[in-house]
Amino acid sequence: MKTMATRITTIALLLTMLLLSACGGSGSSGEPTETPFLQDFTPIVSATGKVVPTQYATLSTEAAGVVVELAVAEGDAVTAGQTLLVLGGGEGLEAAVSAAQLELLAAQQALDSLHQNAGLAAAQAQADVANARRAVEDAQRALTNVELPSKQTDIDQAYAAVVLARDRLEKAQDDFEPYAAKPEDNVIRASLLAALAQAQDAYDAAVRRWNNLKGTGTELDLAQAQANLAIAQATLERAEQEFTERSAGPDPDDLAFAQARVENAHSQVAAAQTALDRLSLEAPFDGTVSQLFVRANEWVSPGQPIALIGDLSALQIQTTDLNEIDVARIHIGSRATITIDALPDLVLEGTVIRIATKASQGAGVNYTVIIALDSAPDQLLWDMTAFVDIEADE
Repeated sequence: MKTMATRITTIALLLTMLLLSACGGSGSSGEPTETPFLQDFTPIVSATGKVVPTQYATLSTEAAGVVVELAVAEGDAVTAGQTLLVLGGGEGLEAAVSAAQLELLAAQQALDSLHQNAGLAAAQAQADVANARRAVEDAQRALTNVELPSKQTDIDQAYAAVVLARDRLEKAQDDFEPYAAKPEDNVIRASLLAALAQAQDAYDAAVRRWNNLKGTGTELDLAQAQANLAIAQATLERAEQEFTERSAGPDPDDLAFAQARVENAHSQVAAAQTALDRLSLEAPFDGTVSQLFVRANEWVSPGQPIALIGDLSALQIQTTDLNEIDVARIHIGSRATITIDALPDLVLEGTVIRIATKASQGAGVNYTVIIALDSAPDQLLWDMTAFVDIEADE
């Protein structure tokens, strides 16, 4: 084992060799003889360190609960995202997630229906506009008929229509008369009765038109026609305004509410899922479970250490006592020689890749330095003690 006493003995031997070289020599000139050893000397700084993974973490949960499932054991290799531990209470949170998802579905359907119904409402509003315009035309025509006397030719034509309609009505009455006493479910009787009703309606309409054309409108008729036109025009104006609003899409207030409902439902789903996820502890990266701090059926609290995992496929050296004087003599890229207390026959080489910008907590002013190894043998283990010699600046 290479110990500090061995290092001191080595240094003493080097000093002795220096003294012998200075006192010895030959020739009468008295000039010193150059020593090859001094020409090859490289200054170093020494420190103690330990073996650590390049990536490791002590894991804990964000929730409290009883460990209902401990899925790994110490020494197990795990992959990123693999479940390590599950806490109880998941049934209630799963129900909360399902309820939130159901509300999200309902909110989205309501929003979709709002857009779909807006198209139907616009089409209906357009049809209402067309009907209102026809009503205005009819009311205007009726007012014109009241205000202006009818042409004699129109009156004569209307009277001729009355005569023809009366003739058809009389014929329909004559045809129906023989079957009037027949049962109501008699097919011929029913057919003739329908023809009689149609003939009666045609005759009545012809008489009304003839009377309207030959008569002169009273003040009451004129007022009624004007009122009908005003109502029709107001209805058209309202229908056109409704069509303009519907053509722009859903009502802004209704749309804002529906969108807010969907956004709130998304938030509820995310919150419920997060609460459920907190009951599980997953590996953040590929590595090995080096230590477990809990057992199944134990109660754990938020932040309590659960497991220590590290990536043992890549190890490095971390110094523990490199003082402020020595750390000032090295830099990123300095080469280092490392020996392991537990493996005395092993000599490793590496490069300084990180120097702490602040002193470590504890006794003395020491800075942590990380050394990347050129290669790491299989027998090298986490937390083994290391002795480090780092090439120093002149």
